[in-house]
Amino acid sequence: MPRALLSVSDKTGLIDFARELHARGWTLLSTGGTARALREADLPVTEVAEITGHPEMMDGRVKTLHPAVHAGLLGRRAHADDMAQMAAHGYETIDLVAVNLYPFRETVARPGATLEDAIENIDIGGPSMLRSASKNHESVWVVVDPADYGRVLDGLNAGGGLALRRELAAKVYGHTAEYDRAIAEYLTRAVEADSAPSADQFPSRVRLSLTRVQDLRYGENPDQPAAFYREDGAAGGLADLRQLHGKELSFNNLIDVDGAVQAISAWADSGLAACAIIKHTTPCGIAVGADAAEAYQKALKTDPTSAFGSVIAFNVPVTQEAAVLLRPNFVEAIVAPSFVEGAVRLLTEKKNLRLLELPSLASADDELDWKRVRGGFVAQQRLSARFPEDGWKVVTARAPSEEEMDDLRFAWRAVAPVKSNAILIARGGMALGIGAGQMSRVDSSRIAVMKAAENGFDLAGAALASDAFFPFRDGVDAAALAGIRAIIQPGGSVRDEEVIAAADEHGIAMVFTGRRLFRH
Repeated sequence: MPRALLSVSDKTGLIDFARELHARGWTLLSTGGTARALREADLPVTEVAEITGHPEMMDGRVKTLHPAVHAGLLGRRAHADDMAQMAAHGYETIDLVAVNLYPFRETVARPGATLEDAIENIDIGGPSMLRSASKNHESVWVVVDPADYGRVLDGLNAGGGLALRRELAAKVYGHTAEYDRAIAEYLTRAVEADSAPSADQFPSRVRLSLTRVQDLRYGENPDQPAAFYREDGAAGGLADLRQLHGKELSFNNLIDVDGAVQAISAWADSGLAACAIIKHTTPCGIAVGADAAEAYQKALKTDPTSAFGSVIAFNVPVTQEAAVLLRPNFVEAIVAPSFVEGAVRLLTEKKNLRLLELPSLASADDELDWKRVRGGFVAQQRLSARFPEDGWKVVTARAPSEEEMDDLRFAWRAVAPVKSNAILIARGGMALGIGAGQMSRVDSSRIAVMKAAENGFDLAGAALASDAFFPFRDGVDAAALAGIRAIIQPGGSVRDEEVIAAADEHGIAMVFTGRRLFRH
């Protein structure tokens, strides 16, 4: 009678898998919580301690590290001497191992997790069993991922399965390597923090491990093949995208989706609906409203011409009312936490429109942002989507009115995702004009004013945000000429006094934030 050893932290699919093995005549061996789960499901199970003749020790630290287990896994069925030695010691073969490991990554990611918590979630017996079974995959089935339970059962039905066993063994070694990598990186950070408490957050060595999620339609251009990879062990992000409709994603689509999600994340906990319309990773429209429909209407008004072929993101579910407004326009993709049924029905009438659900739009402030350069990578902490005002300072003779301050708050959040040099003019919770990606800040100011004028906006009394300081007064002069009455910027230029004096001459209220939002 074949024997299966089941010892899992993630019990997804466990009972159905074990029940099917039992129905086929397999003996179930198990440990601790897994054994309890099997018994509660009325499945017969033999504790590993009965096989080893030795109880679990040290709060479960020692339970499967025994020759009765590893001889059963490593014994070569075709080697008479191996089988004779096992028989002499009373050991039997173990023909299948299903193990997944203590949740180390999840544990250390929890706020307040201690070094002791981390150490106690370093699995020893699990990786040892997995490696033994994988080494002997010619005879032993090994499964580390609950998603593979069905494939294993199908392989057992086929009565062979060596190719599948080899594939599963390779998957195990990749999995345990990544598990060890996560432990090594955590302990390295701990050592570096102990030896140099004032050191920065960047470890001395990083090993990136990526798993291909999907092939993409093409890269930046049709002759460039492309694929999307998920960072192993990372929680959330675009790997959680669920495509409801539309043609396959391209490289550019995903880059724009990432930019769109970043743009609206500033309003994640605001209670307002936010909408960002993205072209080439920078907003051509961004606004907030009472609901998705209002936010989209306002965002589209910023620059309806540039919105053609855009990616659009919402921080709230897309309603049927919003879908009615979206449907007439050519859009590459829409990403939102969800879509109501009526919205899906309307939007799927456009066969190529990609509808993407992303349950969580937030990103961790301490997440590293990587960029590839020739021969290596550069890393930085991701720009925080939080915008505290404790460092803000009114630097002009005139302070902003309450209404102007609300416009400045919106403009400061809205300019953050715009490519530098970035200027954004706003009023009433919407962008009126955006100037981006220019080599000169005054040129960005002129473009923002020009775009606003093209779309019929009167800028008298509007607010302006600059992602970095004004190096000269000319940008302020250009803003005043257009009717701007309030400006928000980081400050920090050697000519700050000149810039402030220009604002005072024009009666403009100016706020320094002390924080730059440059986006290269």
